[in-house]
Amino acid sequence: MPLSSPTYFIFLTAIFFLYWPVARVRTLGLAVILFANYFFYARWGIAYLFLIPAASTCDFLIGLGLQYFQSRLLRRLLVFLSLSVNLGLLVSLKFQLGPARDWVLPLALSFYAFQALTYTLDLYRRDGKGTTSYLAHLAAVSFFPTTLAGPITRVSDLLLQFSKSPLLAPSESGRALFLIGLGLVKKLLIADCLGDNLVNRIFDLPRLYSGFEVLVGVWAYALELYYDFSGYTDIAIGSALLLGIKLPPNFDMPYSAVSVTDFWRRWHISFSNWLRDYLYFSLPGLRSRFKIFAYLNLVITMVLGGLWHGVSWTFAIWGLLHGVALAVNRGWQTWRGRRPAPALWKKVLCALVTSQFVCFTWIFFRAPDLNGAMTILQRIGSLTFAVDNITPTLAGVMILATVGHFFPKKWFLRVQELYSAVPFYAQAAAMAAVLAVIESLMGRGAAPFVYSRF
Repeated sequence: MPLSSPTYFIFLTAIFFLYWPVARVRTLGLAVILFANYFFYARWGIAYLFLIPAASTCDFLIGLGLQYFQSRLLRRLLVFLSLSVNLGLLVSLKFQLGPARDWVLPLALSFYAFQALTYTLDLYRRDGKGTTSYLAHLAAVSFFPTTLAGPITRVSDLLLQFSKSPLLAPSESGRALFLIGLGLVKKLLIADCLGDNLVNRIFDLPRLYSGFEVLVGVWAYALELYYDFSGYTDIAIGSALLLGIKLPPNFDMPYSAVSVTDFWRRWHISFSNWLRDYLYFSLPGLRSRFKIFAYLNLVITMVLGGLWHGVSWTFAIWGLLHGVALAVNRGWQTWRGRRPAPALWKKVLCALVTSQFVCFTWIFFRAPDLNGAMTILQRIGSLTFAVDNITPTLAGVMILATVGHFFPKKWFLRVQELYSAVPFYAQAAAMAAVLAVIESLMGRGAAPFVYSRF
């Protein structure tokens, strides 16, 4: 049940009308959310109804132990058990090889595992509060809008929201509908258009295109990936908001970043924060007087982050490139020290260089294998020029996508406020118009969200 499908919105509407009449009775409200979570999982595979409750129950019991016991050794054993359960589940279902791969479930469990681990790791570090409510923990750890691709939300934050009296102000419901509509436009009218009509063709058969067309295809993939993933995030945040739950932001104009460090503050923010808080700070050597460990651990963190997307040389190289760039950027900042803000032209130049570096690394992220990535680079290096396959429609979509990405945040928030301020029937009419335009232009069914396979 992809978040861009009509089935999902029928499901979301049904849950909305089931939830709010009983939301003020905490147990009933949580029961509806838990039912929605497990129904969502069951649509992907009935085995999830056994795996997810079993893993969640283990983490709940471990959480009780971490709240009760003070022994350092016992607490370490408990958190190790939680890591074993969640990472073991992830590895066994995500990275199987050979004949056993036939029973791999269709939904990646990466985001569930990462979200579940925030609970036990926060309790172990005493960075968050636990719960004694089994129902609340089950509902929070498997919250359905975050299932496929995040945003990775700390379970303790969800538990805190579940503990409060739910409220859905008219402005919040309007914002939710606005984000859902925006997410559909991003996904179906921009990301899928670029992917189906240019990106997939160029990355599948790069030798059939000129060097310039391949370069344009790489730029188009950068836009496709952003609009696909941020579109999912908008729909997920809007869906949660309709139930009175606020999820963290996940994107902030990433291609305007002035450095690789700045890029990772803006791109897939919840995943970047997870890598920083739960992996980077857990690696040995950070408190050593040898500063080399701070740089080395950046590289290790990003390589592991790359391999999380898939065990292949392409993802390892993608992570390595970003890790080395982050280490170099940190070294430069340390050597340079604090200085006045650079002039505007320098910021523009830094943003241009950073975005092109990120696009270069996307080649390894998107290519089917290392040979494919090398072929893409060779075609770009051929410096051949032809634009026969870059239609005016594709060029227009890319220009629109670029302008949309750099749309000032203040203007965006103002448009959102104006939409939320109009009567509900006007909001519904606008949503209907958006859906009608999408239906008339998209031509065929939506492609799967890119990150749903990780």
